Amino acid sequence: MPGPEALEHGLDVYFPRLRIFNSTRSLRSSSIYEEIQEELHRIMSTVVGEEFSEHVPDSVSQSLRATAWNIERGTALEGISQVLATHPRIKGSDVLFLTELDFGMARSNNLCVPRELARRLGLNYAYSNCYISLVKGSGLEYDVVGKNKWSLHGNALFSRYPLRNVQAIALPNGKDKMQGKEKRLGFQQAVAALVDYPGAPFWAVTLHLDAHSSQRHRLRQMKLVLDHLEMLQPSLPILIGGDWNTSTYNAKRATWAILGYVRRVLMGVRNVIDNHYPYPDRWFERKLFRELRKRGYDYESLNQPGECTLHYNVDDVALNTNMGDWVPGWCFWFIRWALQKSGGSCSMKLDWFAGRDVEVVHPEPTVISNIRNKSNPLSDHDPIVLDFELLSHSD
Repeated sequence: MPGPEALEHGLDVYFPRLRIFNSTRSLRSSSIYEEIQEELHRIMSTVVGEEFSEHVPDSVSQSLRATAWNIERGTALEGISQVLATHPRIKGSDVLFLTELDFGMARSNNLCVPRELARRLGLNYAYSNCYISLVKGSGLEYDVVGKNKWSLHGNALFSRYPLRNVQAIALPNGKDKMQGKEKRLGFQQAVAALVDYPGAPFWAVTLHLDAHSSQRHRLRQMKLVLDHLEMLQPSLPILIGGDWNTSTYNAKRATWAILGYVRRVLMGVRNVIDNHYPYPDRWFERKLFRELRKRGYDYESLNQPGECTLHYNVDDVALNTNMGDWVPGWCFWFIRWALQKSGGSCSMKLDWFAGRDVEVVHPEPTVISNIRNKSNPLSDHDPIVLDFELLSHSD
């Protein structure tokens, strides 16, 4: 794989003209798109990575550890790298499934976040870019000090072992990324690779499903990933990890999300907080999880049941500012009113593992909550950790 320098580009000179467009359709019919489409395709089709691991396993029969975490751009890089290296439940992870990593964004000090993490942790990595951001970000990020250098943002897979046959799986957008305040070019991409664990290689996939999408669209994205995995050779155990955005909502448009929230209030706020947000597979996202089971994937034993990974509070300025980019201001009064009996808070289960020919070993799968740097959370998501063994693959 080429290094991250292969993703460097000169498209920033076009950004002022690109920001004028309010839809991808109008952009693609323009003359400026003809000028940039070749370079855009190059960036979106190039997977990059480097090898920093010198690990030699003591035994091929040992169990493996995986951590999946949406690190929210990597803006708290120092704290994130320290947690991954020293947290007693996370340290020593053989594979990391990390989503939302910046490369050359002002909000994360213009660092190549995947390279910095891999270098500090002594891991190999593969990174696939998802978006070229025409602005500095969403919410509070929009006005961050500084200028983007490369304006890239994507997903990555890390491992103590060599990563072979690395590939990106392109996923269609749940909404037009040129609409709204945060204008972007691109689409989500899963990162798949063969982890060359001595004597027992397996496939690993970092997967980030669209947040601003419907339940049906997230199912469609999952099906595309599973279809791709069916074609991989050799046929080996598979582990998928990441942020699947199983919020229970159709958030493709603000109106639909608002109507969905009204429905949940009518269902009973406490009922939804206790029985649906922590268990999206029970009803609202059931088709996605049924699809996994139908394809032979286990998710139920690979995750901590009912433990949420994203937490919302009505007084969270950053989250509210981000939401304010696409929902009207009066909604926050309604949200505050609806959550008053729950202390102004609610939590959702968005992050998951799923595997085929993978078995849990002690300790049980865990959500690591309250990961903070002094008073500030390192990310808006909690990491999830899984200890597992690979089973002999049955054809």
